[in-house]
Amino acid sequence: MNLQRKVFLNSYSNYRIGGPANFFVEVSSPLELTEALTFAQKQNLKIFVLGKGTKVLIRDKGFDGLVIYNKIEKIEKNGEGIKVGSGTLIKDILNYCIENSLSGLEWAGGLPGTIGGAVRGNSGAFGGEAKDNVVLVESLNLKKLGKKTRNNRECRFGYRDSVFKSGDGSNEFIIYVVLKLIPGNKEKIKENIQQKINYRLNRQPMDYPSIGSTFKNIPLDSLPEKLQKEFANFVKNDPFPVVLVTKLLALCDLKGKRVGDAMISEKHPNFIINVGKATEKDVSSLIEIVKETVKKKYNILLEEEIIYLN
Repeated sequence: MNLQRKVFLNSYSNYRIGGPANFFVEVSSPLELTEALTFAQKQNLKIFVLGKGTKVLIRDKGFDGLVIYNKIEKIEKNGEGIKVGSGTLIKDILNYCIENSLSGLEWAGGLPGTIGGAVRGNSGAFGGEAKDNVVLVESLNLKKLGKKTRNNRECRFGYRDSVFKSGDGSNEFIIYVVLKLIPGNKEKIKENIQQKINYRLNRQPMDYPSIGSTFKNIPLDSLPEKLQKEFANFVKNDPFPVVLVTKLLALCDLKGKRVGDAMISEKHPNFIINVGKATEKDVSSLIEIVKETVKKKYNILLEEEIIYLN
């Protein structure tokens, strides 16, 4: 186990934001993970599991505990599907799908981060969600060190949610994921994935550090009838009818709003981008401004899609 001290987390964040972790270790196998957790227990350390940092806002003061950086990367055939290490990048899985003519995951084209993070937050795009592909998830309890395997139903997937994010699996480390796929045409799979990537490049501020969509879209049926009618042109299936937050932020004239070097993207207002040396405080302040503005104008309380490393 290669344990390090005082490692700055901005190098491990897609946002390029974050202070030092008191202890830091990379794990590339379940054995190394168990060793790291055993050390944390002996030292009575708080634990945070970090993938590629694509949905995590890390505090400027860092983390006074042990950060476990997930490098469990593996892809192998499993029946007609695949078994994947939780630290494997989505883009690497998609490349494997192309090379092996496996279809079903094309909706994830251009999705950043790891499969472990995608399962935890039930990531979705273009009408698809992680739950559509998950067959089994193997995890390890961070305290009891016991392994557990859940089927799709037991993962209790919800809108950008799962048992691993807000249920009794929130204190577990996802180790492996088995994904359901089907044989397909290699060229069509490749073309479909590239279309999704191009869409993101054209409509999202990919040239700046960010942590993707900041706020969840709003379920249409959660709004009063008056607002449902007012926002009728801003509804899409995701995978059920939702009002697009990006449209609300544009209606609230929040495009280009800036605190320090954190700025609401003019290209896609649900992205808060780092245009220089933004701090966590800059981003947090901007998030509060957005929430207060939308609450004041529409009486809608936005919910963050991101998580905070306190």
